[in-house]
Amino acid sequence: MRRRWQDRIAIDPDIHHGDPCIKGTRIPVAVVVGSLADGLTFDDIRQDYPQLTDDDLYAALAYAAEVMRQEIVFPLSA
Repeated sequence: MRRRWQDRIAIDPDIHHGDPCIKGTRIPVAVVVGSLADGLTFDDIRQDYPQLTDDDLYAALAYAAEVMRQEIVFPLSA
């Protein structure tokens, strides 16, 4: 069952310029996903952001996956 990112991600123009953030924080989804892409583990991320839960981190991934399904991605030319 796919996680409902809507329960944990907020998009508010008054918080972090409207970037998607973990609800109740100012932590952007892009920071979470970027950290995971850089090889950090959930435990590593929670050391820097102890207020985050596994559910928050999974929600960030679910949000990124949904955005990618809706975006048109063009290959970069070499």
